[in-house]
Amino acid sequence: MRGSKAHRAYSVIVFVVLASLDNVAIGLVPPLYGFIGAELHVGEGHIALATTVMFLVSAVAAIGFAYAGDRTDRKPVLLIGTGIWVAGTVWSGLSESYPSFLMSQVLAAFGLGAVASVSFAVVSDLISPKRRGLVMSFWGLSQGLGTIAGTMVGGLLGHDDWRRPFLVTAGAGVIAAIAYLFTYNVPRGDSQPELAGIDYDERIHHDHLPVILRRRTNVWLILQGFSAQVAFGSLVWLPVLFRARAEDQGYSASTAVLVGSAFATIFQLGGALSILGGLVGDRLQRRTPRGRALVAAVGVLAAVPFYVVLFFVPMRITVPEGGSSGAVIGAVLANVFTEPTVGACLATAVFALALTSANSPNWFAMISDVNPPEHRGTVYSLGNLVNGFGRAGGNALVGVAFRGLATAFPPPLNYAVGLAAFQFFFVPTGIMYWLASRTVAKDISDTHELLLAARESHLRPDGDVGGDPAASVERLAAQQDGRPDR
Repeated sequence: MRGSKAHRAYSVIVFVVLASLDNVAIGLVPPLYGFIGAELHVGEGHIALATTVMFLVSAVAAIGFAYAGDRTDRKPVLLIGTGIWVAGTVWSGLSESYPSFLMSQVLAAFGLGAVASVSFAVVSDLISPKRRGLVMSFWGLSQGLGTIAGTMVGGLLGHDDWRRPFLVTAGAGVIAAIAYLFTYNVPRGDSQPELAGIDYDERIHHDHLPVILRRRTNVWLILQGFSAQVAFGSLVWLPVLFRARAEDQGYSASTAVLVGSAFATIFQLGGALSILGGLVGDRLQRRTPRGRALVAAVGVLAAVPFYVVLFFVPMRITVPEGGSSGAVIGAVLANVFTEPTVGACLATAVFALALTSANSPNWFAMISDVNPPEHRGTVYSLGNLVNGFGRAGGNALVGVAFRGLATAFPPPLNYAVGLAAFQFFFVPTGIMYWLASRTVAKDISDTHELLLAARESHLRPDGDVGGDPAASVERLAAQQDGRPDR
């Protein structure tokens, strides 16, 4: 039945899968830097540049797509974006030259900009405020798992043919797009208690940006992403660190790529514990409006020392040289239990990732808490833009750092030192979450009052049920400036 609990649950699942696929597409390339570069006759740095450009283009495109989604019907916007990134991914797998590969990645990134931003706005309308942390943890987890899946698919399917992972991922995108056709077309504000029983159809306008930025919590939520993503962007090189460790122990390049992809995938599984971060955020939020922000602040700050330890714990890797993918992966899994150094690395990585993963669901939930439905996609995309610059900067700068450090530290030590240094970018992120915790209560209250006012205007007995978007903007601005409404 259309709009039933089952239909809504199906819709959430499809949106989560769509959001994860954009990270799969981005995660395909890093494990294959060497192979792609060798066939296209360029260095690894050129292929890494394509990943950096992809982060930036996707983040910039997301703003336009998010604004279009907040202004119009969201389903066509998401379908168009999906079609574009699928086409770009197919082109990537068929490219015969570096310029062609670079342009294909740009096209794919442009389409990917639509997926996360528009999907976020839809999902935020599907879930009630009291469960936002939990559901958004699955949303964030899907993106983390997408990165893991991209790393694994790239390594497993691409170690003997780097083109195959791109074509397989594009096929998955087509299937997800077909599944999306049958999702529930969610009304704006559908799960917002203040709007129960009314047809809320406010749309964003170009003059709403000052109002969005006057919510001080939005400013901190947007800015924190730059420093956080510099650190997270550096972690894209995690497969390269483990590949270098395998090569340092005498394994061939082909075997080392498999080892690097497998270890990086296993170690990122700690991101699944973001569910706990979402649950803790939900629980603490019921006690204080600062709850979600404080959980995120503590998580990212506490994770830094564990990341630093992770990169320097020595590992003894034992896998069959030249073995099949299954044999190598099986040996890597066995190493977790038979090699104490590998087990220690895994435990450290899981704990570090569990702490930083508390960031994601609480960030998503706070955007929904402090913004009315017609602003959420755009605020998310603004945050995603800053995230994109940070992630691209981390991905690009850490490569430069590796090369500079190589003069003093031979591989893989140069990778360990560089990655450890970049994790200290989490410190300003934690500080900004603490600052957000000081403003979030007022912003939640202001948005609550705005939605109640919208409800009253729709239920007015004089028949004026549409409301005036300009008046809504002025009303919220007045609340946030401490002025009486006019």
